[in-house]
Amino acid sequence: MLFLGIDFGTSGARAIIINENEEIITQVNHAFSHLETNDLAQQWNNTLYLLLEKISIEIRKKIEAISINGTSSTVLLCNYEGQPIDEPILYNQSRDISILDKFKTMIPQDHLVNSSTSSLIKLLWWYTTNKIQPNAYFLHQSDWLGFLLHGKLGISDYHNALKLGYDVEKLCYPDWLKSLPISSVLPKVLPPGTPIKTVSNDIIQRFNFPKHCQVCTGTTDSIAAFLASGVQNPGEGVTSLGSTLVLKLLSKTRVDDISSGIYSHRLGDLWLTGGASNTGGAVLKHFFSDEELEELSQKININRRTTLDYYPLLKPGERFPINDPKLAPKLDPIPNNQVEFLQGLLESMAKIEALGYQKLQTLGATPVTQIYTAGGGAKNENWAKIRQQYLQVPVKVSYQTEAAYGTALLAKQSKM
Repeated sequence: MLFLGIDFGTSGARAIIINENEEIITQVNHAFSHLETNDLAQQWNNTLYLLLEKISIEIRKKIEAISINGTSSTVLLCNYEGQPIDEPILYNQSRDISILDKFKTMIPQDHLVNSSTSSLIKLLWWYTTNKIQPNAYFLHQSDWLGFLLHGKLGISDYHNALKLGYDVEKLCYPDWLKSLPISSVLPKVLPPGTPIKTVSNDIIQRFNFPKHCQVCTGTTDSIAAFLASGVQNPGEGVTSLGSTLVLKLLSKTRVDDISSGIYSHRLGDLWLTGGASNTGGAVLKHFFSDEELEELSQKININRRTTLDYYPLLKPGERFPINDPKLAPKLDPIPNNQVEFLQGLLESMAKIEALGYQKLQTLGATPVTQIYTAGGGAKNENWAKIRQQYLQVPVKVSYQTEAAYGTALLAKQSKM
């Protein structure tokens, strides 16, 4: 039996097929082509089918289940045939927060949906611009892509639905959300990795999938990347060392502090809590080339700490672990020795990471026992050793870092 996971990112899509032992059998990718069409939904449709065509027929014939992830809060409004009524709204496209004013007596003030990029504000924007038709459907990106394979509208998962206002603790839509004038288009919400329906006859004929191949509910890209890491036990976390510093911790207890950018996703009977700092790789690349980072990192003496105390930011403002939109960057003094300067930056980022996990624990999350690392910075061995000194727990490289792999695990889960 084989299982297919598909990841739709910002520049293209990737598919990974795994077997029952969770070994990668093959992987393919396809970049978005803006030359094909200006229609964003049509571009996603084309990309999905081109991606599937890149998988050999022999492999497609053995695929038992499919799951898809998409970017969080990337949404569509469709008619009863699944055709977009309006252009999709991407995860990073905001809407005027004042849209919420007329509903402020209904929406809890401290809720995650009170954001200019939440799924709910985008849906309310479609409502206020009179785009919602009778028998319309509101879908997240991965919901709609799944529909293209199985043909059933109005199904989502509770990872994508979190920023729509879905109550992931009680597993239902809260009364305040059901009282809004958009309640008729809300999707049915299922756990991620739940079988929805077998692939449609058209898809079977076009791609040679087995008739019993199931399409499952998906997830968001960041959750899929977490699933790929290999984390299974409460107290294990994943730090993504990309342009920014993102922390996620698997916890027995739910932790939410919206004012600090901290919220929790449900993960079965556990909770995935975390936050994101504005420090990270973008600051390093401001001062050093990739070649310099690699060369200078190898020269760091991790047994001798610097006395440098930075808060590495490119511009004022921090979200987590310090919530201060005016927090000034602290990057002085800059020593003449570049190795020392880099070490000071890496040490300071390690302190911020440790402070982040400490804050999650202070708010009630399960104490950290082990950290897995993803992102470009995961390859830097001396940075990992520095981080381990400050975190005081083992630091390992994530088992897998591809979101498509995590989504393939969701597909496999549906058959277990």
